[in-house]
Amino acid sequence: MYPAIIPPHDKSYRFPNVEQAFQEPNGLLAIGGDLAPERILSAYRQGIFPWFSHDQPILWWSPDPRMILLPERLRISRSLKKTIRKNLFSVTYDQAFAQVIYHCAQPRAKQAETWITNEMMQAYATLHKLGHAHSFETWQNNELVGGLYGIGIGKVFFGESMFSYATDASKVAFVHAVNTLQQWGYELIDCQVASEHLESLGAFNISRQEFIRYLQHLTGQTTDTNAWLAKTETD
Repeated sequence: MYPAIIPPHDKSYRFPNVEQAFQEPNGLLAIGGDLAPERILSAYRQGIFPWFSHDQPILWWSPDPRMILLPERLRISRSLKKTIRKNLFSVTYDQAFAQVIYHCAQPRAKQAETWITNEMMQAYATLHKLGHAHSFETWQNNELVGGLYGIGIGKVFFGESMFSYATDASKVAFVHAVNTLQQWGYELIDCQVASEHLESLGAFNISRQEFIRYLQHLTGQTTDTNAWLAKTETD
């Protein structure tokens, strides 16, 4: 059994049913295609995302289970609340998208490479210019020390990656992102795969089937992003 093959010049932007995804490796669904904005957005709406290394073809995934966060279930520890109250960081959104994705792309400790390839960086930079990809940043002494980026579709924010160069910097960015997204009417944040870091902030696993039901209900709805748009238009 092999994953579905998407021809390199296919313009239908269709994907196989996510129920055809492999159990091992968990969620591998298809190979090929391209990173055109239309294909990436189509993928997210169906619960699929690209994830591959520089020496691999484009791989498309839809793992089961799926880690999500409902904004109202955000959990902030006592120590993190103290950090936020100390105002050690200033927080912004969409002020340094290129820098955020660049820092997210740097290899972590004990890693020789990252899955955020140059091709991926360019694709998400295009999505940012089109108003679909967004970043949240934390600053300390006018230096970018943490942040995250993702895709907003309907009332779902699909988180992609985060980075931190100072203690709690990425967590502060995440809290800022969740609170801001909730104010604008977002109802679900996709965290893709489980991690202790995200679980500590209130994220939890649901089945892929339940996740798809969320997407079908929420991605077609609209949010109050006028403030977001007004801010980016004046930058």
